[in-house]
Amino acid sequence: MRINKEGYKIICVSGVVCLLAWWLFYHLLVSHSSGALLWGGSLFLLLFWFFIVAFFREPRRVRIHDADLVFAPCDGRVVVTEVVAENEYLKEEMLQISIFMSVTNVHMNWVPVGGEVEYFKYHPGRFLVAWHPKSSTENERTTTVVRTPAGQKVLFRQIAGLIARRIISYMTVGNKVEQNSVCGFIKFGSRVDVLVPKDSELLVELGDPTVGSQTPIARLRRHTEPEA
Repeated sequence: MRINKEGYKIICVSGVVCLLAWWLFYHLLVSHSSGALLWGGSLFLLLFWFFIVAFFREPRRVRIHDADLVFAPCDGRVVVTEVVAENEYLKEEMLQISIFMSVTNVHMNWVPVGGEVEYFKYHPGRFLVAWHPKSSTENERTTTVVRTPAGQKVLFRQIAGLIARRIISYMTVGNKVEQNSVCGFIKFGSRVDVLVPKDSELLVELGDPTVGSQTPIARLRRHTEPEA
């Protein structure tokens, strides 16, 4: 199992903390002959550390390219599918698809479409639970807009949740990005919103599970020039 680079520091720190906690348990409990409690505490610390390691796992996935499709940017479950007014940058109605990530999901994020990064902004904010409707506009978040080679614009937001308080994005305005390449990481439970043109075909329903970079969530409509 590969470990994402964003986890190196926290895995090392948590490992040291767990070792110190075990050393403290050992010296406090051995003198009281509390063998069962010592073994239980040791098992808990070991499982907790393994959970931290597993959280930063980096799966190997086939990179799919399809200019007509928008792919899920993360593992999780669809919690919103609705038309909303996008007022930050695009200033138009868009179809929003939101995916909630629990602490057990892989927390890498992928670019849902290929193209050029036209807009990027980091927003400090609150830490409401990620499924709260106001989390899209009030929580700490990043906003990225990618313009596809066909000229369509797709916006996606990484949103911090109640527990997730560290958003990492690799996006830079002007850069070319490949569809389903890694675009960032969110630590410990969160949400990603994807906003596509309103006339796009929705391919998922509420409650559907998604696999980041593998599950198509919408199909972009191709617009042809009218004949003269």
